[in-house]
Amino acid sequence: MKLLVGLGNPGAKYAGNRHNIGFMALDQIASDHGFSPWKSKFQAALSEGTLGGEKVVLLKPQTFMNNSGQSVGEALRFYKLTPADVVVFHDELDLAPSKCRVKQGGGHAGHNGLRSIHAHIGADYDRVRLGVGHPGHKDKVASYVLNDFAKAEQGWLDDLLRGISDGAADLARGDSAKFMNAVALRVAPPRSSTTAPAGGTHKGPRTGAKTAPAPRTAPEAPAPATPAKPAKPTAEATDTRSPMEKLLDKFR
Repeated sequence: MKLLVGLGNPGAKYAGNRHNIGFMALDQIASDHGFSPWKSKFQAALSEGTLGGEKVVLLKPQTFMNNSGQSVGEALRFYKLTPADVVVFHDELDLAPSKCRVKQGGGHAGHNGLRSIHAHIGADYDRVRLGVGHPGHKDKVASYVLNDFAKAEQGWLDDLLRGISDGAADLARGDSAKFMNAVALRVAPPRSSTTAPAGGTHKGPRTGAKTAPAPRTAPEAPAPATPAKPAKPTAEATDTRSPMEKLLDKFR
């Protein structure tokens, strides 16, 4: 059995925040894989289902980010799980937007949600770090993560969440490599080798394969023959009559 935890803050006010990308990931999985309706338990919203033949519980703590560990600890004890059975989805400032990385154990890197989980169950759980980028200065971090994703970010965000859902069964089975591949196929799908580059002409593969011959042009029609000029009338035969004979002929 796996416990997948998404981090965020409860309420409509925070629903679209960068800090709530963990909630968004679990919502996508629940919707795509036919999980049960969300219900309240362990100070959290909880949904149950199966992924890759593995029973899975989705948990969205409703204690606000800084106390997420309370909810996770309660669920862990109830289901008699170990930290190794837990996977936490959370926003990651140190990754560029749309990037996704799986990490096993380690520190909390100042993330208050992870800090709370560390305090309640220790550090030996898996994390799915979801890149949201960095505002550029630490003083801007709080307002940055507590603001909604910009409209321009919705494209990659949708691809990322769908990729997470595509690979969720692999993650539940413990195959992080296949999970990451599923995410990559959504976020950065391979380009077709036969697609012509924008603004250019496709030159075809460089494998030595013969290209189709250019179509033959139709032969030109022969030029019409120049009509023959009418023959000039031949000159009359020479008149051999004498002047007298010509005069007499006029009176005949």
